[in-house]
Amino acid sequence: MFWMLIGFLIVLLILAKVGWPMIMGAVNKRNQHISDSLVAAQQANDALAGIEAAKEKAMAESQAEQIRIMKENQELKTQLIEEARAQARAEAEKIVNEARAKIEKEQAEAMAQVKNEAVTLSIDIAEKILQRELHDKNAQNDYIQSLLKNQPHIEA
Repeated sequence: MFWMLIGFLIVLLILAKVGWPMIMGAVNKRNQHISDSLVAAQQANDALAGIEAAKEKAMAESQAEQIRIMKENQELKTQLIEEARAQARAEAEKIVNEARAKIEKEQAEAMAQVKNEAVTLSIDIAEKILQRELHDKNAQNDYIQSLLKNQPHIEA
């Protein structure tokens, strides 16, 4: 037992001189690795929080931009519709004015044609009446003399 005790002390002494520093170095190295990993994890969490905040900000900005673009498109659409309506109104008014002018022109031409036909018809009727009334030479001379007497500046 004594020798056992001495063997145990020798092993303990060898382990204390050689093994203990190696074990403590490994434990310290492991503690340092865990500590570094915790710091890296904390930095990653901070970076992730920053990225998340930037993502939220970018999302809000893109939604605001989308709303702005939609408003612009709506305003542009309304403006284009109004311009098209105004152009259509102007075109319709132009067509109506041209139609009115054409109708008035045709009306004036028709009236002139009616007047010309009335004059031609009147002349034809007068000619036939005069031919019937003045079929002999004496009647024609009498009629011409009566017309000349009725004219104030012509003397017979």
